[in-house]
Amino acid sequence: MSTRAGTRTARVRSREQLSEHLIRLVLDLDGFESTGIADEWIGLVVPGQFQSRYYTVRSFDADSITIDIVVHSRGLVTEWAADDVVGQSVTITDAKGSYAAATDAAWIMLVGDLTAFPAMARIAESTDRPVRIWAEAPSIPPGYFPSSADVNHLPQGAQSRLSAIVEEISWPEGDGYFWMAGESAQMRSIRKFLMHDRAMPTSAYDVMGYWRQVKERQPRAVDPGPIWREGKRQGLTDAQIWDNYDKQRETAE
Repeated sequence: MSTRAGTRTARVRSREQLSEHLIRLVLDLDGFESTGIADEWIGLVVPGQFQSRYYTVRSFDADSITIDIVVHSRGLVTEWAADDVVGQSVTITDAKGSYAAATDAAWIMLVGDLTAFPAMARIAESTDRPVRIWAEAPSIPPGYFPSSADVNHLPQGAQSRLSAIVEEISWPEGDGYFWMAGESAQMRSIRKFLMHDRAMPTSAYDVMGYWRQVKERQPRAVDPGPIWREGKRQGLTDAQIWDNYDKQRETAE
């Protein structure tokens, strides 16, 4: 049932603990409208809260969507999902996505921490191109990624090493697509590396800051959507828009 433009109500059908750090929820709703983009996400508002948090749509069918929630020490959704939430109603927003690999991409490279697992798994399932994944996490639930993908498990430490890992990667021949998501400071570093050191066109990669490292883990403070739309309105290049986004992130932090 729709509650207002761009949002609708869903009901928790099931809850599954995939690992110590990952919970899977299946949400019943009437007529989910997918973007068809492999990393699409929805905003989720849980009971007793007014702020939304963003989650990748891991999978969907005609009357439900599946999302995987990373368990933190605390947080709006973490504290809610830790209980038996089956039967409860939540609000979700319309789906959006950004993954845009060219149809002739020779390869796909996916890099991310635990928050990126759902998107990386769905992207890997959606393509017949060779896929390599670098997954930084305490552990990987058995069978989480498709067997067709070449998965490299990076044990998680106190600080993310994704930026350093990417700079050490042996890149394949030909034109492909690079997708990465995780801690925002790591993503800024990698975006600059791809843009300046590897001189990759912005159409060949997508780098998303899903959260930022502070004393208490929090979601990203700056929404890239309005910055992107304003940049396009001004006729800025993709590189200029991302530079503006990075500057606003640095100011917010």
